Amino acid sequence: MDSKTTKIYTDKVLAVTSLSFVFILVAGLAMFPSASIEFAAKLMHWTTSVFTTPVLLFTFLSIIFTIALAFSKYGKIRLGEGKPEYSTMSWIFMFILSGIGSSSLYWGFLDWAYYYQTPGLGLAPESQDALKYSVAYSFFHSGVSAWSIYALASISLCYSFHVRKNKGLSLAAIVEAVTGYKATGVVGRVVDVLFLLCMFGALTISLVLTAVTFTNILSLLTGIPNTFMTKVIIILAVSVVFALSSYVGMENGMKRLSHMVCLGVLLFAVYVLCFGPTEFILNNTMMSLGLMASHFVEMSLFTDPMGDGKFTREWTVFYWLWWISYAPGVALFVTRVSKGRTIKEVIFAMVLGGSAGLWFIFGVFENYSVYSFIHGLVNVPNILSTQGGEVAIGQLLNLLPMGKLVMWFFLIVMVIFLAAHMDAVGYAVTATCTRGLEEGQDPSPNARLFWCVMLTLVPIAMIFSHAPLDTMKTATIVTALPFIVIILVQTYGLIKWLKEDYSNIPAHLIEQQHADPVEISDNMQALQHRTESSQPANEQVFESVAPSVKGDAS
Repeated sequence: MDSKTTKIYTDKVLAVTSLSFVFILVAGLAMFPSASIEFAAKLMHWTTSVFTTPVLLFTFLSIIFTIALAFSKYGKIRLGEGKPEYSTMSWIFMFILSGIGSSSLYWGFLDWAYYYQTPGLGLAPESQDALKYSVAYSFFHSGVSAWSIYALASISLCYSFHVRKNKGLSLAAIVEAVTGYKATGVVGRVVDVLFLLCMFGALTISLVLTAVTFTNILSLLTGIPNTFMTKVIIILAVSVVFALSSYVGMENGMKRLSHMVCLGVLLFAVYVLCFGPTEFILNNTMMSLGLMASHFVEMSLFTDPMGDGKFTREWTVFYWLWWISYAPGVALFVTRVSKGRTIKEVIFAMVLGGSAGLWFIFGVFENYSVYSFIHGLVNVPNILSTQGGEVAIGQLLNLLPMGKLVMWFFLIVMVIFLAAHMDAVGYAVTATCTRGLEEGQDPSPNARLFWCVMLTLVPIAMIFSHAPLDTMKTATIVTALPFIVIILVQTYGLIKWLKEDYSNIPAHLIEQQHADPVEISDNMQALQHRTESSQPANEQVFESVAPSVKGDAS
C-alpha cells in the first residue's frame, strides 16, 4: 500500500488506559508509602531470587546469538532499501542516547563504590580485592552483555519493519506479525500497556535522579535552596528543550542534541583524563578491562549457590532486568534510525560501539573517583552511604582545576543529556500509540508534544507526593520479566523469517544486493533456473530478497 494512503491515527484507548494506570500507581505510592516500600522489597527479592538462573542464561545466550548472527551470511542483509539516512557518527550517537539515561553521569562516578562495599565473586567487602574488582564489575554491567540485549530486541523489529514491511512501530505490531494476535486485541493491548508503564517508570527514575543531582550541585555553586520548587523548575526547563527537539523532528532535534551531548561528555571525560590522575586512570582502566575479560564467563554465570546469592540478585540480575526493561524502547528507536544499515552493522555498532563508549566514560570518571578515595581526597563510599551520591560528585568535581567552571559544564551537559534521552523515549512512546506507521513515516508533531507533557508530569507528581522512588524502580524491574518472553517471541519470528527469505540464497548474492543491479539480476536468474525444478518455492524466496534489484535491473 502506498504510504500516502495509509491511515495513521492515535490509539486513544491505549493512551488513556496507560496514563490511567500510571497516575493510579503514582497516587497509590503517595498514599501508602510505607506499605508500598515493604511490598516492593518483598517483590524485588522474590523476582531476583526465583529468576536468577533464567535471567543470567537469557543474557549470556543473547551475546552468543547476536555475535553468531552478525558473522553469519544473514549479517549481510540490509535493513531497507537505499543508503543510510544518517551518518555513522550521528547514528551511533542517537541510539547510544536512547539506551542510556543522563543518570549514567551519576553512576559514572559512583558505581565502583557500591561494588567495593558489596562485592561479587565471594570477595570480602571493602577489601583490597573488592577495590581491585570494583571498576571491572562496573565495566561488566555496562558492557557487551547489556548491549547484546538491546541488539537482540532491535534486530527482529528492524527486520520486521524494514524488510518484511510490517505496519506499526510497536511491540504489539511485531507480536502480531509473528503470532497473529492482533495489535488492537487483548494480547496486543496488554503488551503495549506493559511497555508504556515500563517507559514511564524508567524515565521517571532517571529524571528524578538527575534532578536531585543537578539541584544539589547547583545549590553548592549558587546557594539556591535545594527545594521541591527548584527541582520542578529544572524538570520544566529540561522538558522545554525536550519538547522543542521532539516537535521539530529527528533531523533538526534529536540529531543535534545527540551530537551536543556526546561531544560534551567526551570533552568532559578528556578534561578529567588530562587534568586528573592520568597515569592511574589509564592503568586501572586497562587492568579492569583485563579482569573483566578474564572472568567474563564466571561473572556472567555466577549464581553463588554456596553463599547467600545477594550480590547476584541485587546487582547482576537487577542490572540485566533494568536493561531488559529499556530494550523494547531502544529497539523502537533503533529501528527508526537504522534504515539502510545491515544487520551486522547494527549489532557491531550497538555491542562494540555502545560498550566502548561507556567503558571510556566510566573508566575515566570511576578511576578518578577511585584515585580520590585511595589518596584520602574524597571518601566516596562513606559519603555515598551517609550523605548521598550527589554530594560525593560535587566534591569530586570541585577538586579538578577550575572546579567551579567544571561543575557548571557538568550541569549543562547533564541537562542536554536528559533532554536527548527524553526525546528518544518520547518518540518510542508516541510511535507505540500511533497505529499504521510504515517505513519513512513518523508520528505527528502534536502527538509527540502531548507525550512530552505527559512524560514531564509523572516525575513532578512523584517528587511532589514524596512517592518512594525505589518502589517505582521495583515496578519497572518486575515489568521487565514479560519482556523476556516478548523478546524470545520476536527472536523466534526473526529466525523463521530469515529461513523463509534467505536460507537458499548464497552469502555472496546477499552481499551484492546493493552493488551492480544488472550483475545481481543475472546471477539470481541463473541460480533460480537451477533451483526451480527441484524447489519451486524458491521463486517466492527470490521475490522477497531483491524486489528492488529486479526493478532496477529492468
